[in-house]
Amino acid sequence: MNLLQAILLGIVEGITEFLPVSSTGHLTIVEKLLGLRVDDPGVTAFTAIIQVGAIIASIIYFRSDIVRLALAWFRGLRSAEARTDPDYRLAWYVIVGSIPIGIVGFAGRHLISGPLRSLWVVAGALVVWSVVMIVAERLGKQNRGEGELRLVDAIVIGVVQCIALVPGVSRSGATISAGLLRGLDRVAATRVSFFLAIPALIAAGAYEAATSADQISASVGWLPTIVATVVSLITAYVAIAWLLRFVAKHPITVFVAYRVLVAIVVAVLIGTGVITAV
Repeated sequence: MNLLQAILLGIVEGITEFLPVSSTGHLTIVEKLLGLRVDDPGVTAFTAIIQVGAIIASIIYFRSDIVRLALAWFRGLRSAEARTDPDYRLAWYVIVGSIPIGIVGFAGRHLISGPLRSLWVVAGALVVWSVVMIVAERLGKQNRGEGELRLVDAIVIGVVQCIALVPGVSRSGATISAGLLRGLDRVAATRVSFFLAIPALIAAGAYEAATSADQISASVGWLPTIVATVVSLITAYVAIAWLLRFVAKHPITVFVAYRVLVAIVVAVLIGTGVITAV
C-alpha cells in the first residue's frame, strides 16, 4: 500500500466511522477498487487498526464527559453516597453495554475477517439495515434524554451493536436505531453510541495490532497504517462535531438513500465484472 492509498482510506474511515453508513463496508469497497486483497490478513488488520484513530478523535471530543464519568465511577466504588450520582450509573451502563460485542467479536473473529468480507454481504446489509433505520425513526418515541438511560437500554443497544460486525450494517446505524426504538431522542442515542464505541473499537484495534503485526509488516506496511490512522483521527473529529449538530434537527433516515445507492453501485460493479465480491 502506498501513502496516497493510505491517506484515502484514512479519510474514508474518519468520515464514515460515526455516520450510519458503515465504515467497514466503505473501506472494503474502496480497498477492492484500489486493487487490494480484502481477504488478506494484513488488510483486515489494517482496517481494524485505523479505526483507533477515529476512536481517539471521539475521546478527544468527549474528553470532559469521559473524565466526568470516570471520576464518578471511581468515587462510586468507594462511597455509597456517590453511587446515587447518575454519572456513576451511566459509567456502569457503558461498561455493561460494551461486553456483548467484546464476546461476540472475539468468538466470531474468523467469520468476520473471512466470509463476511464479501461485497455481496456489504450491499445486502446496507439495504436491509436501511429498513431498520426507517422503522426506528417512525416507531421510536424519542421522549427520553441521556439522563433517563436505563440498564436495560444499555444492554439492548450493546447487543444490537454486535449486528454491526456484519460489514454494511454500520455500528452507529445499529446503535442509534436501537436507542431510538428504546425511546431515546436522537442526540441521546447518538451520544450513547459514541460512548459504547470507545471500548469496543479500541479493544479491536489493539487486538489486531498485537496479533497481526507480522501480517501488517508483510503486506500493508506500518508507515501507511500509521498515516491512515492519523488521517482518520483528523477527519473523524470533524465528522463527530458535524453529526451531533445534524441529528439534533434531522432524522437518520436521510442517510438511507445514500446507503441504497451505494448498494446498487456495488452490485452493478460486481455484476459487470469491474470488481469481484471477494
